[in-house]
Amino acid sequence: MLWNANETAKILANVLGQTPSAQDGCQPSPVLKEFRVTLPLTVEEYQVAQLYSVAEVSKNETGGGEGIEVLKNEPFTNFPLLGGQYSSGQYTYKIYHLASKVPAFIRLLAPKGSLEVHEEAWNAYPYCRTVITNPKWMKEKMILMVETLHAEGDGEMPNAHELPQDKLKQREVVHIDIANDPVSASDYKETEDPTKFKSVKTGRGPLVGPDWKKKVQPVMTCYKLVTCEFKWFGLQSRIENFIQKSERRLFTIFHRQVFCWMDSWHGLTMQDIRELEDKTKEELDKQRNLGEVRGMRAESD
Repeated sequence: MLWNANETAKILANVLGQTPSAQDGCQPSPVLKEFRVTLPLTVEEYQVAQLYSVAEVSKNETGGGEGIEVLKNEPFTNFPLLGGQYSSGQYTYKIYHLASKVPAFIRLLAPKGSLEVHEEAWNAYPYCRTVITNPKWMKEKMILMVETLHAEGDGEMPNAHELPQDKLKQREVVHIDIANDPVSASDYKETEDPTKFKSVKTGRGPLVGPDWKKKVQPVMTCYKLVTCEFKWFGLQSRIENFIQKSERRLFTIFHRQVFCWMDSWHGLTMQDIRELEDKTKEELDKQRNLGEVRGMRAESD
């Protein structure tokens, strides 16, 4: 699963910049959005594509004592997911070290260890669950969970996550179009533009026109159910909305990369991916301990 250190740091800065009196034990209703991202891939291809792209993105966020630390990457069994339909796969536990990503005054206010975000992921492909927490500061007051089902088709499954009626009423569906949805100038790269990319290996692309999803084969969709609970009175709506907005941006950018990096990952096997992950972990550990800080830093530094 992907997360982003810069967006996470903004969330922490919003929270840690508040006075302690803003905290409360309220029990707000969680925000529930289902993002649907359609791609011209098979479900089997996407498994490799996603893992390859996560490894590549991780390298750009790590260095100089910060970034992504992979604590565990191992098989799991007997952990029922989606009503018990899936129960085995690959478990990962990562810590995101974020100090330089937040302004200096926030670092002075923040308790020791609070500028870390923990990510646990259970990848029982084609279903995955990722849970994001900040155990040393926000603890049970914040939890972000992303549940993803990968399925064939162009995004028209009415209830991919088999939600009960009360949650279906809460859920908002958001379709993400990697070719036509706008991206900011700072996020845009011509080499990662699906309207301009054509795969040498597969001949797929470019993705042109508002109805490209109806014209491509193969086609599959990631159904990403994002549940956000933020239990601090006076801040919950602001932070929950910020998180959901950030998720849409991250899902859009990441999946543009997944498609446009096709010629790098296409043809790799899952054994190749596990070897890449092991190599990436070694690189991340070295960069975090010896390299320079990478990725976007706080503007006030």
